Amino acid sequence: MSAIESLLDEHGQQLPFEPPHFGPTATFGGAVATGLSGPRRAYAGSVRDAVLGARILNGRGEDLHFGGQVMKNVAGYDLSRLMVGAQGTLGVLLEITVKLRPRPPRHLTLRHEVSARQALELMTHWAHLPVTITATCHDGEALYVRLCGGDIALESAQAVIQGDAVDEAEGLWDSIREHRHDFFDDPRPLWRLSVPPATAPIDLPGEQLIEWDGGLRWLKSDADSTEIRRRVSALGGHATLFRGGARNGDIFHPLAPALMKYHQRVKQSLDPAGILNPGRMYRGF
Repeated sequence: MSAIESLLDEHGQQLPFEPPHFGPTATFGGAVATGLSGPRRAYAGSVRDAVLGARILNGRGEDLHFGGQVMKNVAGYDLSRLMVGAQGTLGVLLEITVKLRPRPPRHLTLRHEVSARQALELMTHWAHLPVTITATCHDGEALYVRLCGGDIALESAQAVIQGDAVDEAEGLWDSIREHRHDFFDDPRPLWRLSVPPATAPIDLPGEQLIEWDGGLRWLKSDADSTEIRRRVSALGGHATLFRGGARNGDIFHPLAPALMKYHQRVKQSLDPAGILNPGRMYRGF
C-alpha cells in the first residue's frame, strides 16, 4: 500500500476510499479483501464503489476475470465487487482495477467543541450544503470536519462551517484512520457499528467515536455482544467485533436466513471444497 500510494502521489492521484494500513506491511489485496475504508468513505465512496474489475483464482483452480478496466464495461456478472470484504473466502485476488481521484490542492480541518448529539445535528445539516467535506469525526470531546479544494472554495466553506482551524490536521486524520488516536488505546473489545447517519447517540455501555456523518460508530465496551447487536439491529444497522473479545462467537453480524442461503450458494459455487479461508467469516463454511 505504501508503494502504491507513493506512486499515486507523484502523479497527483489518490485512492478515493482512503484505506487504513494498520502497519507497514499492508497490501492492496488486503485493503480490497477486508473492504475497509478510511475517513473519506462517506464522501468519496467505499472500496466496493471504486472497484471496476478483478481477476481471481477460485477454489476450483480456475483463473476468472470479472468486470473490466473502464467504467462503462457492463459485460457479464459483476462478481468483482463481490470480492470486496469477502476476506479471501471466495477467491485469491490476482488483479484488481479501481478508479482513482485527483488529489485536492488543499485541506482545512475545523474544530467545534460540542456534544455527540450536537455533532450529529451539525453533520446532518452540513450534508445538505454545497461544501466539499471529506471527513468528519467526533472523538467524545469535539467535532472535527475536513474540507478540501482551492483557496476560494475553502474560504467559502470555512465561512459556512465555521469553527477553529486545526494545525497539523493530517496527523489527526492519520491517527483516526490507523487507530493510533487515544480513543483506540483501550483493552476493551472494539466494535464497529454501522447505522443510518442520522441515528441519535446510541445508548450503550462504553465510549464511542463517530465518523462518516454518523454512519460509523466505534464502540469500546465490555457489554454483552448479543445486546449490542440487538440494539444496533433495531436501528437498522449491524455490528462487527473489530478487535478483542472472545473468539468463540461470531465476529460479523449474523445474516438473516435468506441472505445466509445466498451467501452459502455463492461460496459453494466458487469454492465447492471449502478450502479458501474456511470459517473466516461464518462458522461452518
